[in-house]
Amino acid sequence: MKRTANAHWNGTLQAGQGEITTQSTVLNKTQYSFKTRFADGIGTNPEELLAAAHAGCFTMAVGAALTQAGFTPNDLTTDAILDLDMVGLSVTGIHLELKGSVIDGVDEATFKQVAEGAKANCIISKALNVPITLNVTYA
Repeated sequence: MKRTANAHWNGTLQAGQGEITTQSTVLNKTQYSFKTRFADGIGTNPEELLAAAHAGCFTMAVGAALTQAGFTPNDLTTDAILDLDMVGLSVTGIHLELKGSVIDGVDEATFKQVAEGAKANCIISKALNVPITLNVTYA
């Protein structure tokens, strides 16, 4: 299975602008720019999208792990806070804040254990350190 996205950029870093489109078109020519990435502006940015992907993947992984353990998730909410080092221009970490309840009543220790497993094993957690390949065409 492959999932795709497309990004288009036009102009310089600070004056330019771009658009991001996902395969599903949930994001369809969604704007991004220097302002939306490093200041306040209307649109999205790669770091925000990475945090959203991690929050969504992790939360689903917690739900799956609880289900596999015989519990029924009721309400799971995750905030993902991505730390961006502006000097080194690198992501220095992502902090996940999980709040949840389980219909079948799981004890706190088991809930934390399930969450730790999901943090280590969700697809996005594992993808944050993978080989990257590249093909370049210059026109």
